[in-house]
Amino acid sequence: MTTVLTPASPLTAADRCDRCGAQAYLRVVLLSGGELLFCAHHGRKFEPELKKIAAEIQDESERLTTVPSSSAEEER
Repeated sequence: MTTVLTPASPLTAADRCDRCGAQAYLRVVLLSGGELLFCAHHGRKFEPELKKIAAEIQDESERLTTVPSSSAEEER
């Protein structure tokens, strides 16, 4: 997918997939001016079609595999 170079605001847990209601990790800004939100699963599923109608795609799905550092490790 094409990643937005200058993303708008980061997606939060309150942003939900327009298809299934799961947490959204992709924001698709449409050429027509609208916006769609997708979970990583539906973003991948609809990728070919989305690329045809998207002005921008903000993909934050890498957050699913990122391991956060614990505060205990940071204090050492």
